[in-house]
Amino acid sequence: MIHAGLVTCRAGLPTIADSLLGRAERSVCDARLDRWSRALVDAARINIEVRGKQHMLGEETFVVISNHQSHYDIPVLFQSYDKPIRMVAKRELFRIPVMGPAMRAAGFPALDRARRERAIATLSAATQALRSGMSIWIAPEGTRSPDGRLGVFKKGGFRMAIDAGVWILPVTIDGTRRTLVAKGRTVTEGQTVRVTFSEPVDTSAFDREHLPELIEQVRAAISQHLPA
Repeated sequence: MIHAGLVTCRAGLPTIADSLLGRAERSVCDARLDRWSRALVDAARINIEVRGKQHMLGEETFVVISNHQSHYDIPVLFQSYDKPIRMVAKRELFRIPVMGPAMRAAGFPALDRARRERAIATLSAATQALRSGMSIWIAPEGTRSPDGRLGVFKKGGFRMAIDAGVWILPVTIDGTRRTLVAKGRTVTEGQTVRVTFSEPVDTSAFDREHLPELIEQVRAAISQHLPA
């Protein structure tokens, strides 16, 4: 965990400085995120197995929706997804010294679920990012699963995909909780994590009235690659 903090400082401090100087370029932030996530994955000796990369169609921008097992989902997905991406993160993460300001400077949307108007503003900002060519990653369970099973999916990310007119890319992450369980403090090195990209879902076939059907389709795609 100390190593994770040092790695975060090495990536975060220059990003904060660039932001203050008005020169936080997306490509530079992307490169730092790649180095940061690779360093964390390598330090934990995680072996990532990626399946379904053919479903990342060309230059398509996605709302990436995944399950959430561990804090290690974040570096693992950054190492598995081959396009520029930012995650919608709960506001608590933005209170962490260095990490929080760096995330904000790099363009991570902060979600405040306690205040509806701020949550709406966050999703609006994420929608604009999608339209600019940046994929947005959301874990609709809202928190890490304590046992690996899928929790209830919140609707915000699905509404955002419909409003932005972009496809949803369902992603299943299996194995990160063996590296670090929810609310755990001990990292178990040398685990294998499987990341499976399922066939994208065309949201143009849905409107808000049929949101439950869209959620169920994406949930089923994610669930099918988790252990029974």
